[in-house]
Amino acid sequence: MMRAKVKKRISITVGVVLLLVVVSLVGGGLYLLDFALSPKHRTVDESLERLYKHNAYLRPWVDSLKHAGAMHDTIVEINGNKLNAMYVCAPQPSNRVAVLVHGYKDCNAMMMHVGYIYYHMGYNLLLPDLYAHGKSEGDHIRMGWLDRLDVMAWMDIANEKFRGDSASTQMVVHGISMGAATAMCVSGEHQKPYVKCFVEDCGYTSVHDEFVHELDDMFGLPPFPLLNVASWMCKMKYGWDFEEASPLEQVKKSHLPMLVIHGDNDDFVPTWMAKPIYDAKPQPKQLYMAKGSEHARSLSDHREEYTNVVKQFTEKYIR
Repeated sequence: MMRAKVKKRISITVGVVLLLVVVSLVGGGLYLLDFALSPKHRTVDESLERLYKHNAYLRPWVDSLKHAGAMHDTIVEINGNKLNAMYVCAPQPSNRVAVLVHGYKDCNAMMMHVGYIYYHMGYNLLLPDLYAHGKSEGDHIRMGWLDRLDVMAWMDIANEKFRGDSASTQMVVHGISMGAATAMCVSGEHQKPYVKCFVEDCGYTSVHDEFVHELDDMFGLPPFPLLNVASWMCKMKYGWDFEEASPLEQVKKSHLPMLVIHGDNDDFVPTWMAKPIYDAKPQPKQLYMAKGSEHARSLSDHREEYTNVVKQFTEKYIR
């Protein structure tokens, strides 16, 4: 009788412990999912002020564009969502287009320092607000994975808008951070003839790898089992998981030219991620490591060098 009671108590204790573990993992997974993927909408003016802190030269140019009414917003329904993009026409008629993709919890205005490069090379600019960013609809950050489909739709729109009398445009897709991950994810899909090359600046190998790094860096936690639970929840709630969202796997399928850029002092998207991306990318490709630069600071730190590298790379493929 006593033995049966002891066994029952042990069973109850084990059950309670297991229940607490499951509840803790579910709670932790939900917290992580909310922490990582909750949108934070920044306005254009807020983003520009942040950008001016390290790129003061931009203010007179942006002010001149505003004064001339040259910065335009357009909202289009793409894949069932109302998404926004800013566009700026080239200073002279041109069929060259730069699609510029912003980073995590930013908005399209945070790519205006890159836009400055292409605008002064005679390009039209299209700067989308990714899903759940800026003025675009959305309930969660998609880390560039499903965003690739929206950006490809924007690319088609830009081609029609800017081709003028030409049969098509000549287009480069340039992204920074999560925008670079988006550009890489785009690169692995079937490309239209107007797409000529890609530039990815400090993108991550995969969402899983980036979250492993951040989980350790911010919370000192190992990835298993919390990250696995959060990834599963993401799949259940949003239809994608951290492992499938892999720019690294996408670049393996990409045969258009790609310029890979990374700061050699990046501890947010760690510098080591640049090498496997570059190694995985089939030719043609080019690597530029910005000395001493932290995350997403390569252009601000090395404006002339960065500009020259981008210009020389793109001019090989877009004339």
